[in-house]
Amino acid sequence: MASPSGAGKPPAVLLLRPVDPPFAVALRERYRVLDLLSSGQPLPAFLAAAAAAPDPPRAAVVMGGGSIRADAVLFDAVPSLRCVVSTAAGVDHIDLAECARRGVVVANSGTVYSGDVADHAVGMVIDVMRRVSAAERYVRRGLWPVQGDYPLGSKVSGKRVGIIGLGNIGSLIAKRLEAFGCVISYNSRNPKRSLPYTYYADVRALAADSDVLVVSCALNSETRHIVGGEVLDALGEGGVVVNVGRGANVDEAALVRALREGRIAGAGLDVFEGEPKVSPELREMENVVLTPHVAVWTAESRSDLRDHTVANLDAFFSGDPLLTPVMLP
Repeated sequence: MASPSGAGKPPAVLLLRPVDPPFAVALRERYRVLDLLSSGQPLPAFLAAAAAAPDPPRAAVVMGGGSIRADAVLFDAVPSLRCVVSTAAGVDHIDLAECARRGVVVANSGTVYSGDVADHAVGMVIDVMRRVSAAERYVRRGLWPVQGDYPLGSKVSGKRVGIIGLGNIGSLIAKRLEAFGCVISYNSRNPKRSLPYTYYADVRALAADSDVLVVSCALNSETRHIVGGEVLDALGEGGVVVNVGRGANVDEAALVRALREGRIAGAGLDVFEGEPKVSPELREMENVVLTPHVAVWTAESRSDLRDHTVANLDAFFSGDPLLTPVMLP
């Protein structure tokens, strides 16, 4: 099959993340895929073999939140790389400054996941506040006829919701919660003048004026542990935290203490600092809803991501602009 660039031989692509069979087929139909997982090799040996190939890869597909970073170590190992396509929206796993220095272009998933993550975040807000999962366990354990009605939850409608990170995902969360009559406030790098929500430059002030704090920001040096002990104290004993950003946006140890001591009311977490390992204390708390980093995943988003990734790779190899380029410093 002809390559996207028009040459007879398909270009090589470094695949550094697991993909499902349809994704793998879509890539192999257009590229010569060098797949780390199927190679069975340790990463250094795999990269050395890829770099030594007669036609070494110029593009790599990477995942967010994984152990493999797109940084100087990777680029030193495979100097031919000139494009990194991430299957995540966040780019905390990519050294953008190093990419700029070496002339490596970067693309991310854009808005492929945005609606799905927003849906999941709203579902977690409802679940934590109305105690849906906890009440379901109560029924399954046969406790209803023994202990009577389940303790009351809290209504969602009309609550004050503070959103940390009002980008694509945060804006969609706000729009969905507006339909519940919630009052939206937010913290972001800069005020969004076109939106009617109240802006807080200080996250503690945002938390103090919120019943629910939703974390949907990117992870960087400024947002690591942006929700810590002081912010949780400002949120208060009736407050709820929902995190669909990155695990390290929240100081997990501080969160566990606040929950254990009753300084906040509950939490919904799709991401964790040490995932896939999750604190035993969090797993045992009835007022905490846990999901395994699946906010991005639906059957539709998985299919869309496959098409989006292939389209970004096609654009790179054809010399066209990337669909969702990441700005480099």
